[in-house]
Amino acid sequence: MIKTNNAGLPLVSVIIPFLNDSEWLIEALKSVINQSYHSWEAIVIDDGSEPHHSEAAKFFCSRYPANIRYTHHDNHINRGVTISRNVGVAKSSGTYLAFLDADDKWFCDKLKMQVGLFKKFPAAQMICEASQFWFSWNNAAAKDFIKPIGVLPDTLYPPRSLIKTLYPLGEGAPPCPSGIIIHKSAFDRSGGFEPTFSGIYTLYEDQAFLAKIYLNETVFISGAANNQYRKRANSMSSKVNDITIYEKVRKFFLNWLVSYLIVQNIKDEEINSLIAHAYDQMKPN
Repeated sequence: MIKTNNAGLPLVSVIIPFLNDSEWLIEALKSVINQSYHSWEAIVIDDGSEPHHSEAAKFFCSRYPANIRYTHHDNHINRGVTISRNVGVAKSSGTYLAFLDADDKWFCDKLKMQVGLFKKFPAAQMICEASQFWFSWNNAAAKDFIKPIGVLPDTLYPPRSLIKTLYPLGEGAPPCPSGIIIHKSAFDRSGGFEPTFSGIYTLYEDQAFLAKIYLNETVFISGAANNQYRKRANSMSSKVNDITIYEKVRKFFLNWLVSYLIVQNIKDEEINSLIAHAYDQMKPN
């Protein structure tokens, strides 16, 4: 039996969109159920899965009605991960939002440690941790490794600093979505995930969201790694190896970022210089 409504523990809403691969979704949900932090709810958003995957997900979620909610888009259509995450957030009730990709997993102390960090560092509006790159899920001989975020860990970063140091404008490795937790109020201030980052542009959907948070909020970077990022050949991130697609998506992101800075009236010469350099590094059409 899952413990709920623990006195004094803030509720964490776990947002999990999925498209097919229900066996991985169930594995991800089990990693939430096994958390040592018990004040959570999970919002599972079916992004147009095939019927047998939808039924498997609904059946599993129905076993935990007090904690897990299954939902889908009108007419069971596919709307993409950005809109699906935003839909999940709109249905959530938590003080904090944690994102879990349906093919990833958490270790049991992930939420406990991150909620503890919010208490220890009250200025932090978002916490990002390192990730274990998980190759051994389908090959026991493959070696997993921890990929740290590319800045000094266990440190608070003020607004605008991380956008200058982390990918895609800086050289530092970015966080994976499954390692992120954020105050819902900060998410709401940001406007959420950008719906235009769909199709091939999904490759940068998390980078657009993170850019908005980096620009406006204080972020804590943790050196812990309590999430497993499943590495597989047919994932969206594998498209980074196609230089034509990569540069098209990168240019789309840069154009969006320039527009966002103008709309938000953010004037920063160092950021502008990094954007100009990024454009210069692209191959001419």
